[in-house]
Amino acid sequence: MNSAEAGLSVDTNIQTITVGESGERIDALLAHTLDSLSRNAAQRLLEDGMVLLNGTPARKNDRVAAGDVVQVTLPQAEPIPLVPQNLPLEVVYEDDDLIVVNKQRGMVVHPAPGHEDGTLVNALLWHCGDSLSGIGGERRPGIVHRIDRDTSGLLVAAKNDFAHRALSEQLADHSLFRVYEAVARGRFRETGGTVDRPVGRHPVDRKRMAVTERNSRPAVTHWQVLAGYEHYTHIRCRLETGRTHQIRVHMASIGHPLLGDGVYGAPSPEKGLSGQCLHARELHLVHPRSGELLQLTSPLPDYFLEVLSRLGPPLYEINRKDADT
Repeated sequence: MNSAEAGLSVDTNIQTITVGESGERIDALLAHTLDSLSRNAAQRLLEDGMVLLNGTPARKNDRVAAGDVVQVTLPQAEPIPLVPQNLPLEVVYEDDDLIVVNKQRGMVVHPAPGHEDGTLVNALLWHCGDSLSGIGGERRPGIVHRIDRDTSGLLVAAKNDFAHRALSEQLADHSLFRVYEAVARGRFRETGGTVDRPVGRHPVDRKRMAVTERNSRPAVTHWQVLAGYEHYTHIRCRLETGRTHQIRVHMASIGHPLLGDGVYGAPSPEKGLSGQCLHARELHLVHPRSGELLQLTSPLPDYFLEVLSRLGPPLYEINRKDADT
C-alpha cells in the first residue's frame, strides 16, 4: 500500500493514515507507508507512545483493520550544520559552472544522520566556498547525482543554479550518462545484455532497494563483459537511469551480485574487500554553457586493481572497443 492508497496527509510533524487494507501489523504498516521510517524506528515510536490507533496509544503487535485511523507524531529532525573541511579532493575538471571529482571509496556524498561531517559536500564547501548551487537544498549544495559510500569514481557538482538545472535535465533525458566497471560473482553466459526492471524500496527492509512493481520507478542497466575468471566476471555497466543502488540491485536480480556487496550478495567480505567492487569510470555530459561534449574518465583505483590481481589470470578477455559496440 503506497501513501496515496493509505490516504496520507501531513500536518506539521503529525501524519495521519487511513487504513485501506486489514490484517497488517501496525509497525509494518508505518514502515511501508512512511518512506522516511524504518520498521525499527516505527517500533520505537510505538514504544514511546507516539502512535495512536483510533485515538488510543497503539502497541507494536496491534493489527489494523480497513477504515482504522493511525496518527503518528514524528520528532522534528535535528538540523545538521554544514562545515567546510579541508579534506583530500581529487579534481578531474573544474570551471565557473561545474566541478567533476573522483570520489574516493568510503566517502559519503552528503551529510546525513550518522555521517554529520567528513563528506564530499564538506570538502566541496572548502574547495569552492560559496560557489555551489542551492537547488539541492541546505544539506546537498551543488549535488546533481550521488554514488554510494563504498563506490568510487566520477561525480559532477554544479556551481550555480543555471548549471544545476541544465545537468538535471540531461540526467532526465539521458544525455548525461555514466559508465561503471564492477566485478560480479559468477560467470555470464552472454557477453552483454540489458536489465530492464523497475527498482523501488524493499517492501520489508527499508534500508534496501529491490526489483519490484510496488512503489517503483523504471530502471535500465546495459552491461558488457570485459574479462572472465573462474568464479567472477569483470563487467562494464552503462546506466540509462540512475536509481538508488541500481547496478547492485540489477546484477543481484540476474544472479550476479557484485563482489564484496554484503547487502545484496555474500554477507561476508570476499577477496579481502568489504563493500562492493564498483567504480564510476566514465562521465559523459554536455557542458551547460558552452555546449561542448565532455567525456571524462577515471583510472581503476588501487583497491579494484588489487581485487583483479587476487582473481588471478583471466580465462578470457574482450576488447574494450568490442564491448562498446
